Amino acid sequence: MWTTKTFLTKTKRGNILKIVREHYLRDDLLCGSAACNTCPHKDDELVLETSPKSPCALFDFPHYLVLDTNVVLHQIDVLEEDALTNVIILQTVLEEVKHQNTAVFQRLLDIISNKKRKFYSFVNEHHKDTYIERSPGEKQNDRNDRSIRKATSWYEYHLSINSLDGKFPKIILVTDDENNRKLAQEDGIICCSIKDYIENVSGFVGLVDKLSKNVMPETCSKDALYPAHLTPSQIHEGIRCGQLYQGTYHASRENFLEGNASVNGFEKSILLQGHIGINRAIDGDIVAIEIFPKEEWRKPSNIVLEDKTEDPENILEEETVLLDAAKPVDNDDEITPTGKVVGIIRRKWRQYCGILMPSKFHGATRHLFTPAEKRIPRVRIETRQSEILASQRILVALDSWPRNSRYPLGHLVRALGPIGDKDAENEVILLEHDVPHARFSEAVLNCLPPNDWTIPEEERQKRVDLRDVCVCSVDPPGCTDIDDALHARRLGSSDGLATYEVGVHIADVTYFVKPDTALDKEAASRSTTVYLVDRRIDMVPELLSSNLCSLRGGEERLAFSCVWEMDENANVLSTKFHKSIIKSKAAMTYEEAQIAIDDSSRKDEIAKSLRVLNKLAKKLKKKRLDSGALLLASPEIRFQVDSETHDPIEVQAKKIVDTNSMVEEFMLLANTSVAQKILEEFPQCAMLRRHPAPPPANFDTFLKAARQQGFEIDVSTNKSFSKSLNEAVIPERPFFNTLLRIMATRCMQQAAYFVSGSLAADHYYHYGLACPIYTHFTSPIRRYADVVVHRLLAASVAGAGPHAALLDARRQTALADTLNYRHRHAQLAGRASVALNTHILFKNRVEIESAVVLAVKRNALQVLIPKYGLEGPLYLPSEKFTYNEEEHVQKCGDVVLKTFDELTVRLSLDSSNLQHRKLVFELVEPHVPGFSYVPDAGNMEVDDVAETAAPSSEKTHKKREIPAAAAAPKPSKKRKSRRK
Repeated sequence: MWTTKTFLTKTKRGNILKIVREHYLRDDLLCGSAACNTCPHKDDELVLETSPKSPCALFDFPHYLVLDTNVVLHQIDVLEEDALTNVIILQTVLEEVKHQNTAVFQRLLDIISNKKRKFYSFVNEHHKDTYIERSPGEKQNDRNDRSIRKATSWYEYHLSINSLDGKFPKIILVTDDENNRKLAQEDGIICCSIKDYIENVSGFVGLVDKLSKNVMPETCSKDALYPAHLTPSQIHEGIRCGQLYQGTYHASRENFLEGNASVNGFEKSILLQGHIGINRAIDGDIVAIEIFPKEEWRKPSNIVLEDKTEDPENILEEETVLLDAAKPVDNDDEITPTGKVVGIIRRKWRQYCGILMPSKFHGATRHLFTPAEKRIPRVRIETRQSEILASQRILVALDSWPRNSRYPLGHLVRALGPIGDKDAENEVILLEHDVPHARFSEAVLNCLPPNDWTIPEEERQKRVDLRDVCVCSVDPPGCTDIDDALHARRLGSSDGLATYEVGVHIADVTYFVKPDTALDKEAASRSTTVYLVDRRIDMVPELLSSNLCSLRGGEERLAFSCVWEMDENANVLSTKFHKSIIKSKAAMTYEEAQIAIDDSSRKDEIAKSLRVLNKLAKKLKKKRLDSGALLLASPEIRFQVDSETHDPIEVQAKKIVDTNSMVEEFMLLANTSVAQKILEEFPQCAMLRRHPAPPPANFDTFLKAARQQGFEIDVSTNKSFSKSLNEAVIPERPFFNTLLRIMATRCMQQAAYFVSGSLAADHYYHYGLACPIYTHFTSPIRRYADVVVHRLLAASVAGAGPHAALLDARRQTALADTLNYRHRHAQLAGRASVALNTHILFKNRVEIESAVVLAVKRNALQVLIPKYGLEGPLYLPSEKFTYNEEEHVQKCGDVVLKTFDELTVRLSLDSSNLQHRKLVFELVEPHVPGFSYVPDAGNMEVDDVAETAAPSSEKTHKKREIPAAAAAPKPSKKRKSRRK
């Protein structure tokens, strides 16, 4: 049976176009019920049981459930529990869910595919007895509700006349829409809300806790604390008229009553302050902003402020402290555009990890949840398991934020494990940073070759055989995902200069990862390998990452080679690319390679090759720096981990040797060479990487701090900036220049992937590397961007067209956005892992260490301990210290504290707040009477501090896009307490 719909539409040229759509209806679609004796089911098609046992006390008879769209969208956490079975999911619901939330849609498909759950998908939109047309003037939502009621009635009738013995399960419609329930009851349909149903299910502890509290926020006007949000139409009109602006809200980590929003057309972010100014926006939300008149603009408060209120009622505290700290100023350079949130355009909520705050009342069911992420406000949830959950890390989903609630409302998703348990804490890190870390699916594993795979003969015929070339890899200790190797050999001479063949050989991951396979899709979704202190979350399965794609010593491997002819001054004479087969002569660590270079007695081929590479790398580096490349630094460390418990037992600075820079220089050169090639061949769809120049405002605080030390830093160009950094040296403070570079790094913007056709050529520039064009080619084992680049390069070299997806600009731009998101979150996860292991290390440990001031706040100093690469706030009492906001200094009598000052601090761990265990910094020197910590001389010993090197938070993370600075010399000696 066919139905047709005819539409008339007007084209851009003004022509009238007639569109006819046909809809095919069938009468042979199966109901899926074992109670039906008419539908010709096969055994595997009988999903719904003949006489299912009712789990709900409200309905003491066998029944099937039909769910409406909103129940699925908002209660997916409940549906994933085993409590509900024999559920009918209509096509109408599936399509609506897919349209509104793809993540929930995928979770629903996973439930349906689990045969034990007995969820049956019924194609009601193509059944002749359940399909309905949309009435004139009827809203789509109303039509869909009517379609769900129609299908529910049909199921009841169908089973009643086709049951085996006249006994059949009843059909219950579960919907939270009161009007829909009313209309259903008028049609004789049994119905109830999801809350009523779940609250009467027995045998599943904690199921009620998972119910979503999805209250419409703007309907709660009684005792409202917050202004109402504008409607979508009001927001649209306001933005169109230029009265409102759209931006992404970013909450402050240091001040819970402050945040900002990035808005197009404004050089600086828009400052948002106070409960009313933020108006229920949560970090990441896309919001509508009303910007205040210029005379009301302020500068950020410069105060560290935490929400420490103990389970407050629905009241908002006075914000005079915040406002006093952010008074309007006359200096145009310091003021920031200020505004308020007037509406939410799109929520970006996710599930959050944290702990339950203990209630003051015994037996209470309403509790506050404290998220691990400081930028997220506390959440009100209801649970009857508080005594059990009090010692657990838990996962909570946000549901709504009514106007009359100080905090958003949410519900429990699941417990993650005991607080302090290493596995539970690592799970928190991965979930908080949205790192995909589930086991690879069977579909993905089925894409892999056998464990004993060897290179096929036909593949050998297609490639350049480089097995006799002295290729070797140089990586950190313990690295198993070796994705690059190098070689260099003398060719002869040209114009009186010696010439060399130099090759970078990269693992050919794309041979194994074919486009649009399950393996490829999973790698694209993960986007990057994530390195924690004690584990690695691979982008591709271990068979590839640590075996078949890893360029291990003495084993034949497939590679993609970039080979140059160079003269002795590191000038590139020619470049070629080809697929190859290599057999690495050695897999070396940085230190092993450095020893081979330095050992003059070694005359072997490997040592000779490394010496040539090292000599050329130094010349390449000089050229880059002369062109304006920045040599920056960041505070990082490396942990020594117990081989059995995987707990940290000591921390050490990462050692930097010449071979670190040697490998880096050739990786940079390979990336640049490949970028030029793929852009030449595919000017509209090349995957590139850019690093925008920082806006001048980013340097304000940095320049003022440098000026206090007597240095004028020229940031007009990256070349002048690099020159200024090189000259800013204090001989008696050898760590000062490194510290300056650490602070300079924080002025930078994030580098990002992009598709060439999406930006003008003058936006391709990489500021940090002083490079007009750049990409990522050298790490396809751990970065999906490199996989895309390999495919483009292969098409360029072969002269054949690439896979169709690579030419789809919209798809590639969306992929670039995913790559940037995953890359950023992988970095943050690595840092969080360092913080976790630092807390474990300092659990029973107190140290007195040298520190330096990174920033001066109104009530605190942000200090860095070079030995550990740790930083945090050292709070200063206002009754003792006076803050000069013009000079950014703190004074107490003769003691003046400013940025870059050297201090001695006592470092310990405060575990009183289980959610936010934190390192406590106490001032030792300079001594402030009545405030500074005074060590007990009888329990102290003098100890030298190890050298602090430029860091790496990734245990096996090999390359840095912006090179780290050289190791810092030893600070002055300090005192160190014995372990307690």
